[in-house]
Amino acid sequence: MKQAEAPPDSKWTGGAQAGVKAPEPILFTDPAKRFAATAKRLDQLAAGHPMDAWLRFMAKLAEAQRTVATTLAPAAAFSPAVVAQAVEARQPPLAADGHCCEAVWRDGLALLLDRIGCDELPPAALEVIEQLRRSQAVTLDKLADNFLRGGLAACDAGAAVYVVAALQVYFTCSAAHLGGEELRLLEERGLCPCCGSPPVSGLITASGHTPGTRYLYCSLCSIAWNHVRAVCITCGGTRQLSLQGIDGGPGVVKAETCGECHTYAKVLYQVHDMQADPYADDLASLGLDMLVAEAGFARHAPNPLLLIGEVAE
Repeated sequence: MKQAEAPPDSKWTGGAQAGVKAPEPILFTDPAKRFAATAKRLDQLAAGHPMDAWLRFMAKLAEAQRTVATTLAPAAAFSPAVVAQAVEARQPPLAADGHCCEAVWRDGLALLLDRIGCDELPPAALEVIEQLRRSQAVTLDKLADNFLRGGLAACDAGAAVYVVAALQVYFTCSAAHLGGEELRLLEERGLCPCCGSPPVSGLITASGHTPGTRYLYCSLCSIAWNHVRAVCITCGGTRQLSLQGIDGGPGVVKAETCGECHTYAKVLYQVHDMQADPYADDLASLGLDMLVAEAGFARHAPNPLLLIGEVAE
């Protein structure tokens, strides 16, 4: 229709609701679906991958996490008043670095170790599992506290993958008990509004009411939250951002690098693969991490399942 022209005599055929929809600020996840999807995607990505055996082990670990999440569902007990106070102060109500895990997390670890499937594991891995099974509660709690507070020792790196996996289930099940209306985005948008942990990766949606939206996925409690695109999640810079990918690749995973703070964060593009999983695809794209690191960029935050610990002085 031209300007000043009379409107045509016909019915409106567009959507019933006008305007642009705002993206949901926070997305909660079903723990069972979260770990099941990661396990399935890891198995899919393992086929023909140079790290086939390792990805299939991580798939078994994710499947063990799903078992714990569906049969035991270890979770923290929340006080509504404490949650409200934290949200009002724009603080994460389940702050990882200040949370004292309840004993049920150790029950989840024990079940996870029983379900991991030890038939194909090397002797060194089997020894680590047996040590964890024999460890006293105080030792396990110390390992958990060291991880949550960023003080994991290098000598504990072997046990860390199982401890972290159990804590992911514990925090994911805990977060699932919170209502969406109870949380608010933090002022530091690069951190999880529920537990304050950094994201493992981000995903650009290709479906739903607001396709093209970026969500960051928490590395610990699995909550996703909206973050503006083309803004560095580390420093908030916008002037020197660029996307790096592997030539000839499918384009599902790219690294958003920032020339201002020299960090990068993984970005997944759902438009190239609707099955893309923030956790599985991050693990399967370690080659991209290596290339970006060689170019002088540091990752925004490590994948907690790949921690190597700090060297003791």
